[in-house]
Amino acid sequence: MRVPKTYVRRLLTGTVMMLLVLAGAPAALTQSAQEPAAGLERFYNQELTFGSCESFATNATETEVYVDPFECGRLEVPLDYDEPEGETMQIAVLRLPAQGEPSQRIGSLVLNPGGPGGSGTIQTPFTAVALKKTPMVQRFDLVGFDPRGVGASTPAINCFTDEENDRGENQTTLLGTSGEWSADDTRELMEKCANGSGGEQVLAVVGTRNVARDMDVLRAALGDEKLTFLGRSYGTRLGAVYAEMFPQNVRAMVLDGALDPRQGSAERRLALHAAFQRSFELMAEFCAQSSDCPLGTDPEQATAVFQDLFQPLIDNPVPAGEGRTLDFLYGTGSVLGALYNAEAWPRIIDGIAQLKNEGRGDKLLALSDDFIVEGLESNLVDAQLAINCNDEERRTPGQEAELRRQIFDVNPFLDTGRSVEGVTRDACEFWPSEPTLGFPHAQNVEGLPDTLIISITGDPATPYAAGASLAESLGGTLLTVEGEQHTIAMDGTSPCVNAIVANYLIDLELPAEGDRCVL
Repeated sequence: MRVPKTYVRRLLTGTVMMLLVLAGAPAALTQSAQEPAAGLERFYNQELTFGSCESFATNATETEVYVDPFECGRLEVPLDYDEPEGETMQIAVLRLPAQGEPSQRIGSLVLNPGGPGGSGTIQTPFTAVALKKTPMVQRFDLVGFDPRGVGASTPAINCFTDEENDRGENQTTLLGTSGEWSADDTRELMEKCANGSGGEQVLAVVGTRNVARDMDVLRAALGDEKLTFLGRSYGTRLGAVYAEMFPQNVRAMVLDGALDPRQGSAERRLALHAAFQRSFELMAEFCAQSSDCPLGTDPEQATAVFQDLFQPLIDNPVPAGEGRTLDFLYGTGSVLGALYNAEAWPRIIDGIAQLKNEGRGDKLLALSDDFIVEGLESNLVDAQLAINCNDEERRTPGQEAELRRQIFDVNPFLDTGRSVEGVTRDACEFWPSEPTLGFPHAQNVEGLPDTLIISITGDPATPYAAGASLAESLGGTLLTVEGEQHTIAMDGTSPCVNAIVANYLIDLELPAEGDRCVL
C-alpha cells in the first residue's frame, strides 16, 4: 500500500492496534439488530458489489491512492427517507478487505475523518498505511465512505467554481470571524449551491441524521449485524446521532475529539474559539522564549502584536509567491489550522516573522497549502456549508453580530478591528430546509453498549469538556489524553492510545477508571 506524501496532514489518520483478541464472536453480536423501517427493505437488502476504484478517481492524486488492494462500490440510498420510492443517491464506499485468516475476521470497521465534508474514501487508504503492522488490518475490513453530498458520492454539493476556489472566494461566515454579507449575498449563495448540486431538494437532505440513516444501510449492505465505528471530530457527532437513532445496531464506537451534543451552535462556537485563544497564548509563550520572537518577549502583549500585523491584511494583502497574495482571512486561517498541533508552532512563528520582517506571506500560505493535496479539487468547503446548514441553529443578523462580538471577546487574536453591525448574517438564512439535528441530542439513549470517548486536554478545536459531556450523555467511558493537538486515535502516534483503542475495538474491553495517556 503506497500513497502520495503530498496528502493533507489533517487526513493522514490511522488507528494503531496492538493486542490479540479473544476467539469467537463477542456477546454483543448475538443480539438482534433493529429492523428497517417500512419501505426501506430494498435498500437494506441490496448487495454491495466491490470492484476497481479506477472510476472513482478524479485526479492524479486519487489515481495513486485508489489502487489494489483497495476496492470500491456504490451504495444506493433514498434521497428522502420519507419518500423511499422516489429519487435515490449513490454513496461512494472504499474497502480494504481484512488481510488475515477468514476465520479471524471480526467484521467491518467504518471510519469517518470529520469535517463535516471529509472524504472517507480518501482517508481510508492513509488509515490502512498507519495500521499495516497491526492486527487491525488482519481482523477488520477497513471501510470508508463519502457521506451524501461529499466527494465521489452523487449528487455532490458544489457551490463554487474551480476559479473561485483558487481565488479564495469560497468562504462563508459559518465561523463567524470575518467577512461582510448582505441578504442578497446569502440568497445568491444558496442559489449557487442549488444550481451546482442538483437542485434545492439535494441541499435539504444532506444533514447528519440522513447520513446516520445511510450508515445503517451501509452496515446492512456490508453484511454486519452490528456497526463498529471510529469517528473523529465531526465524526463524533455522526456517531452520537447514529447511537441515538440505532442503539441496538451498535457493536462498538470510538469517538475521538468530541462535539458536545448538549451545546447549541453559538455556545459550541464560543467554546471552540476560547480554546483556540488558549492555544495561541501557549504558542506565544513558547515563542517568547526566543529573543527574536516576532510576537515579542512578553506573551501578554502577543495578541496585540498579532493584531497589528494581521489586521492591515484586510485592505492590503501581501505577496505570497507565484502571483498569490495573503489576506486576513487566509492569514488567520493558516494560523488556526496550524494551532491544531503543537508540533506546528515553529512554522507559525516562522511565518509570522516573514510577514513582519519581509512583508510577505509565502510561509503562512504554505501552512494553508499543507492541508490540501496539490492539484486535488475537493468539495469539502461546499459540503461543510450544506451539512452545517442542515444541522446548526439559525441566527438573525442581530444575533450573528452579537455572536461575532462575543467571539472576539474570547478569541481576540482573530479580531478584525472592524464594526460588526449590519455586515454579518447567517450564511444559511435562505437555505431551503430547516435544521434537523436538534440540540441537545443523543441524551438518555437506551440499549446502547459501552462506547469509548477520547478527549485531549489541549484540543483547540473540540475542547476537553466536550468529550466529558459526550461520555456522560452516552453513558460511555472517557479516556483522558494529556497533550496539545486535535484528535489522536486515528493517527497511530500514541502507543498508549493505540493499545486502549485496540483492547476496546477488538476485545470490547474498556480502560479502567482513571486510565490516562500522555502525548
